[in-house]
Amino acid sequence: MKNIINGGETMAQLATKKGVNNAPKSTVNKGLLIFLLIFFIGAALILIPSINHSISTGISAINAESSTAHQTAIQNSTIFDTLKYERSIHILAMLLVGFGFLMVFIRNHGYSSITATFLAVSIAIPMYMIIKSFGGEDFTMSTISIDTLLFAEFAAASLLIAIGAPLGRLKMDQYIIMGLLFVPAYIFNEWLILESGMFKGFLDTGGSIVIHAFGAYFGLGVVANTFSKFKDDAVCENNPSSNQLCLLGSMILWLFWPSFTSAIVAPERVVLTAINTIFALCGATLATYIFSKIIRGKLEIEDIANAALAGGVAIGSTCDMTTPGYAMLIGIAAGALSVVGYSIIGPKVQKLIKGTDTCGINNLHGMPGILGGVVAIFITGKAETQLLGIVVTVCVAFLCGKITGAVISLLGKKEMPYSDEDEFFLEA
Repeated sequence: MKNIINGGETMAQLATKKGVNNAPKSTVNKGLLIFLLIFFIGAALILIPSINHSISTGISAINAESSTAHQTAIQNSTIFDTLKYERSIHILAMLLVGFGFLMVFIRNHGYSSITATFLAVSIAIPMYMIIKSFGGEDFTMSTISIDTLLFAEFAAASLLIAIGAPLGRLKMDQYIIMGLLFVPAYIFNEWLILESGMFKGFLDTGGSIVIHAFGAYFGLGVVANTFSKFKDDAVCENNPSSNQLCLLGSMILWLFWPSFTSAIVAPERVVLTAINTIFALCGATLATYIFSKIIRGKLEIEDIANAALAGGVAIGSTCDMTTPGYAMLIGIAAGALSVVGYSIIGPKVQKLIKGTDTCGINNLHGMPGILGGVVAIFITGKAETQLLGIVVTVCVAFLCGKITGAVISLLGKKEMPYSDEDEFFLEA
């Protein structure tokens, strides 16, 4: 809702009159915006014929005067769907509030970080559901289905991870294009690893590999070989206010992570999965404190806000198959690895790929995700399948990210990296 003052003038209009916004403005590509609008309207039209399968089944059952047992089955299915719906709302809170505030650590870039989060979620969910509405019998998913919605939210989470790498250095239009190119790549890898039958026995219940690692290495692919492009631009900075908001986002992610990992598990394993996830997060948080103090001498807020979540990433693959004790050990290992990543490994990786990983997604999602996938070997016993699935995911993600980075670079670069000034009206 606009803030109306001074006889109908908006804050933005008044700010312009006062000369507050003297910063350069991004060039508005109206042709691209119109194309995107038409594209999204077309996408919406595709879904018009969709109908809720449960409702149609229920109507058929009533008309056919089906048996009591069949009606009970329908009722039970509805109850389970309702419980999944509650977890889906928790995941949306993670996506919008958790990820959103986690990424406002960049000083003077809060509007852009939150808007990029809104755009990513708003692109990934409908695009995933539209694409999964077409294809063969082993590919198509019902559009009006809570399971499809949950898988679409997983895709949105992976996209948010990916945009963490170039965060602060893309124009808003580029985030949109990145999202449109990311979703088909994500769906392809998801199908290849989990649905094609080529990796039978691959264990990744909560998405350590197909969600977290894929998003991380897609993002690294986007920023690879772009260091020279931004070397003379402003650097990423933070301050106490932005760091506190970042910590708020981290705590929200921590709070709802058990819903993320338990979203699609069998009902009888929901409680075990939630407890395992909490123990893994506890282990990572404790390890983060200990290793941050050991390595740095004092606590680094970047470690607390990020590495404390690494346990949730790493436990994903085995979240419904292990015990709380093992889960806590996995969390401790993931927290330690993440702190080492932020303090030691991260700069070396950025030098290797010649790009800047703004949010350190390799340290939080990439390496802990791979750790979780490797740990699953001890449960499946299929080392070759598990390792091959990890390698394929990383390669597909990085290659698709490189292609995406090349495409979005055609739209130029952000006028003022790590700043809202070139794209938003700002108050004095």
